[in-house]
Amino acid sequence: MRLSSLFIILGTFVSAAIACLFAASLAVTLIEDNSEIGVRRALDEQELTWAEVYADGLQVFLTGTAPSEASRFLAVSTAGSVVDAARVIDNMEVKADKGLTPPRFSIEILRNDSGISLIGLIPAATDRERLIDDLTDIAGEGNVADLLESADYPVPDGWDRALEFGIESLGSLPRSKISIDATRVGVTAMSDSAEAKRKLETDLTRAAPRDLRIVLDISAPRPVITPFSLRFLIDDAGARFDSCSAESETSRDRILSAALKAGLSGKASCTIGLGVPSPNWSRAAEMSIAALAKLGAGSITFADADITLVAAEGTEQALFDQVVGELENALPEVFTLHAVLPETPQSEAAGPPEFVATLSPEGLVQMRGRLPDELFRDTAMSFARARFGFDVVHSSARIDEKLPATWPIRVLAGLEALSYLSNGAVTISPDSVVVSGNTGNSDANATIARLLSEKLGEAERFSIDVTYQEKLDPVASLPTPEECEVQIKAIQANRKISFEPGSDTIDAGARKTLDDIAEILKKCGPLKLEIGGHTDSQGREVMNQQLSQARAQAVLNGLRARRVLTSTFTAVGYGETQPIADNGTEDGREANRRIEFRIIRPEPIEETETTLESVEQDAADAAEDGAQDEGTPDDQN
Repeated sequence: MRLSSLFIILGTFVSAAIACLFAASLAVTLIEDNSEIGVRRALDEQELTWAEVYADGLQVFLTGTAPSEASRFLAVSTAGSVVDAARVIDNMEVKADKGLTPPRFSIEILRNDSGISLIGLIPAATDRERLIDDLTDIAGEGNVADLLESADYPVPDGWDRALEFGIESLGSLPRSKISIDATRVGVTAMSDSAEAKRKLETDLTRAAPRDLRIVLDISAPRPVITPFSLRFLIDDAGARFDSCSAESETSRDRILSAALKAGLSGKASCTIGLGVPSPNWSRAAEMSIAALAKLGAGSITFADADITLVAAEGTEQALFDQVVGELENALPEVFTLHAVLPETPQSEAAGPPEFVATLSPEGLVQMRGRLPDELFRDTAMSFARARFGFDVVHSSARIDEKLPATWPIRVLAGLEALSYLSNGAVTISPDSVVVSGNTGNSDANATIARLLSEKLGEAERFSIDVTYQEKLDPVASLPTPEECEVQIKAIQANRKISFEPGSDTIDAGARKTLDDIAEILKKCGPLKLEIGGHTDSQGREVMNQQLSQARAQAVLNGLRARRVLTSTFTAVGYGETQPIADNGTEDGREANRRIEFRIIRPEPIEETETTLESVEQDAADAAEDGAQDEGTPDDQN
């Protein structure tokens, strides 16, 4: 009895132990599964799909190769947010680092009268001693300050080529800054003149390696303005500048500000240059523009220190005297003022009605006097603008309804007659039309006489006092083709039309040269001209011929863009076939790369000698041919 009870008690304890072990195993499995699923879901939400997760009891193991240390740390942190961080075992690896990124190598070279200084970072493989020796030769008696640092990294592609070009450029730039890296060389420098600037830009562009980018910032002195001028007008068309000069940005801003206060609208600019007659230029300009604004209309003109103020017709004498007096007393020393108040046309009570139109040598037309009504005033304005140009015609004519019925015809005929003059005036009165002035048309007198006779009738009185001047004749004053050729060669003697290396693109520094040649050709009138392109002997002959043809055509296109009539011009590429210097030297090759302008002269006509025998023989041949024709029956045809 006692033994059986013992077995029962022992069996109970064994059963309980087995039940506990089963329950514990089930609980551990459940914890493992939940931990693994929860951590994996959290890692997927963070897009850390490279990480692997498995649980062993209470421990959660992370495996896999992280792309970076930051990604590995993020995976551990994410797992620690799901289970106790102490349960997370990090068995992850980090992808091997490819190495640090090489630094950017660059040099800044500064050169002035005291010497040369260098600052920047260069590869350790760069021959530093040779670099300093080259700069010492360039500096001469100046010092070379070496502030360079070096780093032991591979030399980037293009570094040696860029460094060599930068050092070569420094030799011709005594005041400059050169910025060098493997793909770019920047040059900031000062030149002695605009011509020197163009030469430097051309030389540096040509010397640069083909695949190296260069950035040029070369400054030149400001232009000399002679005379130092300014002209400001206020009329029916508004306030505006005809010309404006200033010695600095501050002076320009003060002048433009005064003009805006006087009614200037739209864009305006002042040329900044040298030659100002007084440091008080902008102050004098401000005062004069303000005085003109008080008058309401007119013009103010500066030529160095001489000032001319012209008031509009009809300005009150008292106002004119007050404004001019105030301006004369306020102007700085050196400046002198000449003020003009035009006489007002006679009133109807003082004399007969009159209409006057004047044409200035600059092409400006001023109409004043009387017109019959508003409609005809608009008609006369439109007619004058059609004849002389839209922006050059100004009218101060007033309405008088009591004018004769023939007044409109006489005014239009007078304006048409005025258009045949280079400068002059036409005066219309009830009993006459008077045309006077100068012209470059030798037939102008006869043409005007026929015009007035046709428009006014032979019974009308008119007077013509027109003088022909050869210097105004657009044909007689044209230079001969030979003179044109000489003028073009004179320009090319000091300046040449250059191109970007290996290209038919005209260099920016040569555009002014092409502008000057275009101005000469505009004055020469129609002529046959050959534009010849030439190259040196470097490269293949076929490629040189094609390049020279393309460059000659580019010059022809450039002249067309400058409104030169080029219908009789031809572009011919000669390549390397016509050298003018030795292609074995750089100076010779430079001379052979050129554009030439040549007048095409007509071929001489071969004269045939006419003798008495040849005339008699021709007559005999003609008589024989006639006899044969008469002896041929019609029915044989």
